[in-house]
Amino acid sequence: MSQLAGRDVSRETQQRLTIFADLLAKWNPKINLVARGTMDQVWTRHIADSAQVFDLAPRNARSWADLGSGGGFPGLVVAILAAEESPHVKVTLVESDGRKAVFLRTVLRETGVDAKVETARIERLDPLNADVISARALAPLKDLLGYVDRHAAPNAIAVLPKGASWQKEVDIATKSWTFTHQIHRSETDPSAVILTVGDLSHV
Repeated sequence: MSQLAGRDVSRETQQRLTIFADLLAKWNPKINLVARGTMDQVWTRHIADSAQVFDLAPRNARSWADLGSGGGFPGLVVAILAAEESPHVKVTLVESDGRKAVFLRTVLRETGVDAKVETARIERLDPLNADVISARALAPLKDLLGYVDRHAAPNAIAVLPKGASWQKEVDIATKSWTFTHQIHRSETDPSAVILTVGDLSHV
């Protein structure tokens, strides 16, 4: 077994993540998939951070939608981990930027991972009816919950990484939405959390 920031992954999964990291380094100067200053920390800042999202989701989920996938965080990491650990999960990556969508498809092809890429705006895409929804650095929570509500199956859970201002975002969101949530401290950023959100409805 190989290690990913203290998390066991198989040799095949490690190889797939390495292919992803190498392609990210190659493509990033052209289309700015992640902040350039974070590329030297890609395994902790981006990959391990995204693996936490996968680990917080229920294992009995059948479908997963990652909204605003961008450079593939957490969506591509989720798809790579799920390929071996939860092969029953159908992963859909939603990205409206055509160039970034091509990157996502390239990584999936090069790693041999089966996932779908939707090149569309989140609010215009037909509802995905997903059991799990993730999104990283996409929008403030009050807006993000609108996207979640559109694409969530009944009893779905959203797994949402948030930065240091997460409590303010929750406070603002509760003025427009009712929901249950749990707070999980990030293992890669002491000021950040991952929110798991359920029972969502509009006020």
